[in-house]
Amino acid sequence: MGTPKPFHFKPINFGRWLVWSLYALALLLAPLLWTSGLAQTMLSQIGIAIIACLAYNILLGQGGMLSFGHAVYSGLGAFLTIHSLNLVSSGAWQLPVSLLPVIGGLAGLGFAMLFGYVSTKKSGTPFAMITLGIGELIWSMSLMLPEFFGGEGGVSGNRVLGQAVWGISFGPQIQVYYLIAVYCFVCTAAMFALTRTPLGRMLNAVRDNPERVEFIGYDTQWVRFMAFMISGFFAGIAGGLSALNFEIVTAEVVGAARSGSYLLFTFLGGATFFFGPIIGAVLMVVALVLLSELTKAWLLYLGLIFVFMVMYAPGGFAGLIMMNLRVAAYGKLRRLWTAYLALAATALTILVGAAAMVEMVYHRQMNEAMGPQLRFLGATLNSGHVDAWFGAGLVMLLGLGLFELTRRQFKREWDATQEEIEKEIKRREAL
Repeated sequence: MGTPKPFHFKPINFGRWLVWSLYALALLLAPLLWTSGLAQTMLSQIGIAIIACLAYNILLGQGGMLSFGHAVYSGLGAFLTIHSLNLVSSGAWQLPVSLLPVIGGLAGLGFAMLFGYVSTKKSGTPFAMITLGIGELIWSMSLMLPEFFGGEGGVSGNRVLGQAVWGISFGPQIQVYYLIAVYCFVCTAAMFALTRTPLGRMLNAVRDNPERVEFIGYDTQWVRFMAFMISGFFAGIAGGLSALNFEIVTAEVVGAARSGSYLLFTFLGGATFFFGPIIGAVLMVVALVLLSELTKAWLLYLGLIFVFMVMYAPGGFAGLIMMNLRVAAYGKLRRLWTAYLALAATALTILVGAAAMVEMVYHRQMNEAMGPQLRFLGATLNSGHVDAWFGAGLVMLLGLGLFELTRRQFKREWDATQEEIEKEIKRREAL
């Protein structure tokens, strides 16, 4: 018999335990801090969006697979869940409502197995085009099969079934929120655990260098296929929770707009970091619920933000956070805060001027019958007078000039800070 390997004690990662404890605490206390019906509805949608964006990031961030049709799996999971809910309501099935999202997950897994086997045979641009085609195919089928998709009205259900168990009937929104929160925490932990498995590491390798992975004997198509199925499963759970939350599912949930939202906000949050899609999910709900109520031009603003992030911060908000955490770890953040304030002030000046012009354009195009005047940030603008246009343009141009000056100064300070950090790293390595 061989000599047994010595046992090595692995210390507890207290930082990781602290982060996960804070995450659970945030999910637990959020509806107690924001108690209004709108706030709890938004919190429920954020929990669902977190699962959906993290599931999508298994493909985009972890595997480098750009999918344009991932709403297919969350949407079909939602449809299977709402049909299952109706079967439980009619007495044909005996199943707790709290387990119905698992049916959505299994539905997402099944359809991901079916469509993913075809999609993952290719990578890169062909993979993206295949997913786009499958997404359009399923959306067109939603109009052709009203028996399953419910036509234009969709399929509705009632999540309150039978007698309440321990006072839980899932009638009040806060009870639905906590169900979503439990699924959100478990799914987040499971997807994080996936990144630490050999499959997760191999998925990163396939993303970075598929030729080398094939050279050492792994089947890259099989790795992508496994990741695709796992992503479809969690996307289906998100769809199932959405079906319970809204009690109605329409063809919109499998459309290109929903797939585009997953892509856009996962990228904005930061696809290269695990917590990036969580930030993106929060931004998605805030944009779709609050920003859309504030202005009719919210899609234009969102598109401009996306272009700006692609050009200047491709790592998303998570990338910006990690860059500044590195600076703070070396005690250099204090020297940059004035530059950050200057950048924020000048960027806000640009935004005010540009937004005033955009709002006047939208007012003239869509609300012309209400007269030329409109309210903007507490002020009254007259879109029919040259003064309003000239003033808005002047503010925007002034902001642009000041922003460019502050950006150049910030770049000099940032570069100097990075040089100092690199010198400090080399000094510590030499010790």
